[in-house]
Order: sequence, then C-alpha cells, then structure tokens
Amino acid sequence: MRQPAVADRFYPGSAKALALAVHELLPTAPVAEKLKGLAVVSPHAGYVYSGALAAETLSAVVIPETVVILGPNHHGQGAPVALSTTPWEMPLGTVPIDREIAGLILDHSPHIRVDELAHKYEHSLEVQVPFLQKLQDNLAIVPLVLSHISYPLCEEVARALAHAIRTSGKDILIVASSDMNHYESRRSTDIKDNLALQCIERLNPYDLYHTVKNQRITMCGVIPVVVAMLAAIACGASKYHLVGHTDSGFVSGDTDQVVGYAGIVIS
Repeated sequence: MRQPAVADRFYPGSAKALALAVHELLPTAPVAEKLKGLAVVSPHAGYVYSGALAAETLSAVVIPETVVILGPNHHGQGAPVALSTTPWEMPLGTVPIDREIAGLILDHSPHIRVDELAHKYEHSLEVQVPFLQKLQDNLAIVPLVLSHISYPLCEEVARALAHAIRTSGKDILIVASSDMNHYESRRSTDIKDNLALQCIERLNPYDLYHTVKNQRITMCGVIPVVVAMLAAIACGASKYHLVGHTDSGFVSGDTDQVVGYAGIVIS
C-alpha cells in the first residue's frame, strides 16, 4: 500500500488528532444546498495555511463514492502522467482504488501509465484525502500525478477521464489540487491569481494554460486544473463558482512573499 508521505508535516499524523483537525476545519453550519459539482479546484498547502479553504470547497459539493484526484508532480519522479493503483493507507483508514475507473482510463490513453514512484513523496493529492474520507464513508479514489505536459496531451488525458466517467455511468467528482501564485507580494499575487481565475471563470482551459505560461504565474497545479476543466466540460459543465480566494499571509503575517489559494466548483 502507498504510505502517507506528509503526515505530521502538512497535517496531524495520528488518527485522533487528524480527525479533530478535519472536524474543526469543516464548516460548522450545514451547507444549505450542496452543488452537484463535476470538478473542484482545492489548495494543498499545510492545513494551517489552506486547510480551511480546502474544507470549505469540498464541503460545498456532494462527494460521491469515487473521486478522481489530479495533482502536480512536485518532485519530478516517475512518469509524466502517473496513475496509482495500490490502496492508500492513511491515518483515518485505508482508501481503495476504483479499479474499474482506473482501467477505463488506462485503456483510453497510452500516455497514462501505472507508476507508484510519482506518488510516493507527492503531497498534493494526499492532503485532500482526509477531507474526502470525512465527507464520504465509502470513498474510493483514482489518483493521477501530472508533470508539466503539452496542451494536446492535456486534451488526451481529459478525453480518457471523460470517457471513463461517461462509460461507467457513475457519479464521479474530479478534484484538481493546486495552489496559485507563489512567493511574490500579496499585490502581485492578487493580480496574477485574478488573471488565472478569469480564465477558469470563462471555462477556457486553453487560455488558462497559456496565460499561466505567458504571464509567469507560478500556479503549481495548472496542468491538473486544465485537465479537470477539459474533462468536466466534456461531461457537460457550464458553471463556475468561486468558493474563496486567500493567501498564506493571512496566517503568517508576511505579505511580501505569499502563496495564493483558491477554492472553485465547476458544475
């Protein structure tokens, strides 16, 4: 099984402490009407920085029993598009892989490979899992780590995801794990983040891909977000909802070098 890589660093490592932390981060008031999201964008910093926004974002949607989690490859190890197919051992319990969906995805693209090395040290997917476990008792995941790939390959991966979702007939949520601009002033980060958010609001993944590149926006999960948008649009998405936008400075007090965080629902 895949072992936790960032327990006791990004989130509490003991089951009791983690359950308490997740409980405290989840909104106390029940959400009046949860959105039927096809995809969400959720931040992946340590819980002290972005956990509240991640919890609020994931609480805003109905969490089905199968969740496809897309994250960036921060360590550069493994295949460019790497799928994990071994169960994930987490402090709150073992999470199985939805092997049916994983198989359908693999069947539809030769560029998607089973590769556990890409997942071994990657935190971006892992930090989403405790919230998903709390919100869905029968959770199964399909974890994909993505390097910085070409736009045509983004389209191919998205087609494989959309094909798997439509073929299975299941309710499936895509979670794209991403922080926004990194280590610039709050003013600069707000400007750059808003450029990216405007592309997502227009549901224009092509513009997002190229705006992030051309404007030098250090949005680490731009590829997961582009793929999630493409797949969601192929499955009928037409609406954008911004849950929240914040940055690390509101916790650290340092506004000279912040990391931006956004929570988004695409439905």
